This record gives sequence, structure tokens and C-alpha cells, in this order.
Amino acid sequence: MTDAPRSGPVVVLVGPMGAGKSTVAAVLARRLGVPARDTDADVEATDGRGISDIFVESGEEHFRALERAAVAAALADHTGVLSLGGGAVLDVDTRRLLADHQVAFLRVGLSEAVKRVGLGTGRPLLLGNVRSRVKALLDERTPIYESVATVVVDTDELTPDAVADQILTALQGATT
Repeated sequence: MTDAPRSGPVVVLVGPMGAGKSTVAAVLARRLGVPARDTDADVEATDGRGISDIFVESGEEHFRALERAAVAAALADHTGVLSLGGGAVLDVDTRRLLADHQVAFLRVGLSEAVKRVGLGTGRPLLLGNVRSRVKALLDERTPIYESVATVVVDTDELTPDAVADQILTALQGATT
């Protein structure tokens, strides 16, 4: 790490649905006295529809294009805690942009993820057998999350405050 001031987010949270990214982002932002931002919310605000509606009405490709633009904009101008949608890291350009940032991967196990997302209502990628879809997504995406992460926190059995504690400890270690 250089001594030059870093632009962009203090930390970027990545991980699968159910990892607690939005919740932990709010906890971290409150503790650090900075704003929290969620790129899924940015996509919805830009498009005027919920993510499920975007998927159903315009397709995943359209959603991913909106997501890619939202992530790039947030990485460029947000100075707080940033939470990315679960699939944002699938885009190679997004991964390239993340290389210049502190990135925390919130890892969650299969059983815990299934418990947290419930029946997947409002989650278009979980249509069908929720457990098998979550497993497939974890298998596909975990190596990608790990590749962009500067810190990994296993969230199973942890409260959002405990996850935030681990991230803050790791961030403090990175700046010393």
C-alpha cells in the first residue's frame, strides 16, 4: 500500500446473497461515520424497477449492464462503505476496478445462506430448488470472491457487529 490518499470507498463488501453485505455495510458505515451505498439499490433507482422485474422483463444481460455501470460509478465517487450485488464480481472489468480497493469477502456456508435467503422470493436466480441453486452459485462464485478480496470473513454464526469488528481489524492492519 502506498502513502498516497486512496480515492473511492473505504471498503467494498462482496459475497453471495445471504452473506449480510447490506446489513454489515450499514454497521460499518455507522461506526466509521461515513455513508453506506448498495449498488443493487443504485440499479433500482436508475432503472425505476426492482431487480426481479428487471430480470423478468429485460433479462439478466440488461441487468448486468446496469450493474456494471452502477459499480463503476460507485467505485469512482463513493467515499464510504460500498456493498456490491452478489453477481457483480462476475464481470471482468469490475474485478479489474476492484484491484485498487480494500475488498472484504463475506463468506457464508450453504446451510446458513439457504436459511438467510429463505425461499428466494424476489431473487430471480433462485427460481426452482433454492438449496441446489445456492450451492451452484457458491461453487461458481466463491473462487472469484476470493480472488478480489483483501480480507475474508466467515459470517456463519457471527452477528453483523462481529463481522464488522473483523473487517475493521483487518482494515486497521492494512494501514499500519
